[in-house]
Formats: sequence, C-alpha cells, structure tokens
Amino acid sequence: MSRSASARANRRGQAPPSPEPLPSPAVDSHTHLDIAVGGEDRAPTDAEVDAEIAAAAAVGVPRLVQVGVDVASSRWSAELAARHPNVLAAVAVHPNEAGVGAATDDVLAEIDRLAALPRVRAVGETGLDRFRTGPDGWAAQEASFRAHIRIAKEHGRALVIHDRDAHEEILRVLDDEAAPEHTVFHCFSGDAAFARACVERGHVLSFAGTLTFGNAGYLREAAALAPVDQLLVETDSPFLTPVPFRGRPNASRLVPHTVRALAEVTGVELEDLCAHLTTTAERVFGPWEEKQGE
Repeated sequence: MSRSASARANRRGQAPPSPEPLPSPAVDSHTHLDIAVGGEDRAPTDAEVDAEIAAAAAVGVPRLVQVGVDVASSRWSAELAARHPNVLAAVAVHPNEAGVGAATDDVLAEIDRLAALPRVRAVGETGLDRFRTGPDGWAAQEASFRAHIRIAKEHGRALVIHDRDAHEEILRVLDDEAAPEHTVFHCFSGDAAFARACVERGHVLSFAGTLTFGNAGYLREAAALAPVDQLLVETDSPFLTPVPFRGRPNASRLVPHTVRALAEVTGVELEDLCAHLTTTAERVFGPWEEKQGE
C-alpha cells in the first residue's frame, strides 16, 4: 500500500474522543503527525500540529517521537523537533521504500546528515518487510537496513525497527552488524518466543494499539514476559487505533488506552508503569528538555 493510500485508509470515520488522562506522564514513542494531521494531499499547518501535541499532553502524553519514512518526512520530522520542545525525531527510509530502490547513496547521505542533528535521536523506521515487499526487493531492503544500523551507531542514536514477517531475518542482521546500544522493535508483532529472543539481547519492545485487539493474545503473552524497563508504548498514528476505536483515525492522545492495556497485561500499577515508560523512553532517546546553556 502506498503512503497516500495508507493515509486514506486510516483517516476514515470520526476522530475518537480523548480518553481519561493518565495519572502520570507517558510517552508516544512512535507517531506520524505529518500523516495524522495533514494527509496525502497537503502538509499540516504548525497550528494544527501544535493543537494535536497539546491534546496529547492534556491526557498525560506530553512527549512524542515523530518518525520519518523517507527524505521529505524525515526532514519534516527534524524541523518539527527543532521547534517544538515536546517532540524528538527519528529519520530513515522505510523498508518498503528501500525495497523499490529508494535508498540510494544520495538519500542515505541525507539520512546520515539528519541523524547528526541534536534533536534527531533515532534512526528509523528501518528494517525488513516480507509482507509488502516481494523477493525481488529483499536484497535492497537488507542493504538499506544495514546502512541504517551503521548510521545509528556512528551518531550514537537509537535504532527503530520495522519488522513485518521477518523476525528471524531481523535478528540475523542485527547480530551480524552488532546492534546499537538502544534498539527498539516498533509495533512489536512477535510471539512470546521472539520477545524472549529480543529481550535477551537487550532490545526494547514497543507496543501499539494492536495489543488491545481481540485476536492479539500472542502479543499480550509477549508483553507479559518482558521486563518493565524494556517496554515502550506508541500509537503509530494514524494507524493501529486501539480498541474500542479500531478502524478510526489514531492519534497520540489515544496512548492511554494502550498504556492501560499494558498495565493489565503486566500487572504493574498504572502510575508506576507510566513512570517506567517515561524513564525507558528517556534512556533510549535522551531527554526532551534542553539543558541550561544549550
């Protein structure tokens, strides 16, 4: 599915209402505000983006990671993070884009340049996708993934992984390249055995609204076995809207639904879980607040 088709498919229906605020702040570790607020036919205005960020803060989600999937969205993400104190950025060429030849030397050089910016704290989403990219694109996809791993390590950035139907291949490449210190499996999609293999390597599992889906018992089993300091939550907005609003447009302000589901799965008291999620996000991505004198 193209970026524009994905945007249309996930912007149908009325935007869900904001949930009850969390008792303590948490973090949306992966969002696409450029798609969620704007869309396939226009870029969002600063005022629209700021209103969306404020709506998330109002329910206890004051910190976001805005994620790029190509050069244009990566530049947009870096620019947003530079002007907004609630936002950090991740930059990359999405694996499906890489699979059709988009990860050229010039493009990767631009991702490398952006990764050096002070409020760009992650390289991603990168990885492997065996669902939307056919075998003809797998070699280019893997080459791009390896290049992104090297960029992340060169700049001391976290690595944010897109993994679809490629669990063992992802681990093979990470083991071969030596994963960065902080590696996050965005929208974790594996079972308990794969979760165990990831956490044993020190990787972080980020759970999206899919955790709340009725057919996702395997995800809840995976989340239950992960140490609390290796967990994050995300929206991947406007995609993967949590129950009870599955199929409607997602937004960072809906993170509390997933946080509450994760608290139930892990047995960690909600306020304590929020504190752990924030601590882990700051360990992985660094502080959102600028230090005095910077």
